[in-house]
Amino acid sequence: MERIRINESEYQFLQILWDLEPCLQPELAAVCLEKLGWKRTTTYTVIKRLAEKGIVQVENRQVHALISRQQAQEEEIENMIEKKFSNSVPSFLAAFTRKVHLTEEDVDELQKMIDEIRKENPK
Repeated sequence: MERIRINESEYQFLQILWDLEPCLQPELAAVCLEKLGWKRTTTYTVIKRLAEKGIVQVENRQVHALISRQQAQEEEIENMIEKKFSNSVPSFLAAFTRKVHLTEEDVDELQKMIDEIRKENPK
């Protein structure tokens, strides 16, 4: 499957769409004007660009996201790890944990995730 590439303004738009969908184009344009300061034409251009990428679909002026918020976040993380950390998850985690304070609960949750990964992917 081809990687999903979403720039920052497209992601801002998608955040609005995910919160409102299903949503008519004029309603989206009004919310984007209010929240992002975009003119109607800018919103319609972003919708068209995302439709061409296969990320949204427009039917009868109604806009639907074809990917979930979680899918977009996962792709964004994959793209960042690939670009900034040479595909090294340990390097990413090392940089992340140096800058973010992890609570005991966070560490426990991460350990549970690691344990689940080990169960799913035995050596």
